[in-house]
Amino acid sequence: MKREMMTVMVAALVGCSHGPTQQEWIPTVALAMPQAVGSVAQRNMSGIVHEAHEISLGFKTAGQLTKIHVAEGQRVRAGQLMAELDDTDYRLGVEALQIQYDQLKDEVERTAKLFEQRSVSANDYEKATAGLKQLAVQLQTNKNKLDYTKLYAPTDGYVISVGFSPAEMVDAGTAVFTLSDDKSMEIVADIPASLYAERSRFGRILCNIGGEQIPLRLKAIVPKADGNQLYQLRLALDTRPADITPGRNVGLVIEVADEQSVPSLAVPASAIFHSDGHEYLFVLAADSTAEVRRVTTAGLDTKGSMVITSGLQADDKVVRAGVNHILPGQKIRPLPEPSKTNVGNLL
Repeated sequence: MKREMMTVMVAALVGCSHGPTQQEWIPTVALAMPQAVGSVAQRNMSGIVHEAHEISLGFKTAGQLTKIHVAEGQRVRAGQLMAELDDTDYRLGVEALQIQYDQLKDEVERTAKLFEQRSVSANDYEKATAGLKQLAVQLQTNKNKLDYTKLYAPTDGYVISVGFSPAEMVDAGTAVFTLSDDKSMEIVADIPASLYAERSRFGRILCNIGGEQIPLRLKAIVPKADGNQLYQLRLALDTRPADITPGRNVGLVIEVADEQSVPSLAVPASAIFHSDGHEYLFVLAADSTAEVRRVTTAGLDTKGSMVITSGLQADDKVVRAGVNHILPGQKIRPLPEPSKTNVGNLL
């Protein structure tokens, strides 16, 4: 009865865009990764971990370096001060304009009183106020340049290189540091032309790290071979182990469906529910909400799992338990994976 009530509500929501459901209680659900079925071959190769972004940092104004607060290989936090320029001239420029601004501001206030008494023409009053506004803009510009003499880290990461030393002159926009943004990682691998030709039949792509197989997301395949007739494969590492660092070699497993078979994925049968004559399941969206997917099934396999032929991707995280208690767009909380060193949660 619960399933029938839930599917009626789903039918009203399928095909529409939904924002996160505002609820105090966030249900906990069990997730499962789709498993490739049919005739699937595995291709083993190696890849290298890279930071997803490298940032070149420079000052927005020119000057002489006075202090460098970081060194190559050092980890920095967003907002951390990295270097400073000599700000003597910039500070004097601000002080000079501040004096002019304060003086002109007093004059404009006196002119305003005279204008109220009709002792000054409207044209003279407008010229005075316009001059004050122009001076205010110049003052703010100089204050900005003074602020630009300090360079801060825009994100967390590691300092890859330092291109200058104290006392050197630096132009505006010249790269002083190269920063590695370590918030996101990717794995780069070179694949031969024979495997590149099979790219349309790629299924799951797994990474072997620390004895565990971590699913990867295919970002791109560069459609141009290098001098060795290899194509570059770029994979997103969404789940990042604590011990992974840029430059590390890792093993990859690429599942490739047989050319004669229809690429299919298997999910627990409990993940499927029916509504308006169609079959659906929930997947975990990027914003931790339940996203409903209409799928096409081909019955149960020999292990009792439901075979999906369309509507699902190999890297989707499917809700396998708890579908009776959630709605499309609702916030959900994945059930934590059991610890391999604490079987049965006895500790």
